Parts: sequence; C-alpha cells; structure tokens
Amino acid sequence: MTIQPSSLESEARATVSTNEAALHLCRKPQTLRWWASRKTGPLHPTRVHGRLHWPVDEIKRLLGIVRGAKR
Repeated sequence: MTIQPSSLESEARATVSTNEAALHLCRKPQTLRWWASRKTGPLHPTRVHGRLHWPVDEIKRLLGIVRGAKR
C-alpha cells in the first residue's frame, strides 16, 4: 500500500502516523522509530493506543512551514 501524504499546509490533524511523518521528512519510518525509542532527534511523538503519532506543528516547524506565511 502506497501512502500519499497530504499537504502539510492544509493538514487539519494534530498528529500523523510514523509513515506519513517519514514521507514529509524524507526519512525512513525506522529512523523515526529510532528517534522515539532513544528519545533523540528533532521530534518527539506521543503514543495513541500504543502507536506513535508525530505532531504536525513540529513537522511544519522543522520544515520551515509557517501557517499564514506569504510567499
């Protein structure tokens, strides 16, 4: 199954799955899992029913996407 990430600018969810976050960050999902297990890396996920969820606002910050910014 191929995941098509939504545009971060229009993302309404507060968090995204590990696979979606990895696509946005151009990293492998295992890299994000490593960050979570070691508590290292630029993002820190929350767990929802045992699954990692990555904060959209932090992904936007990391990528330099600011809400309402004019280009």
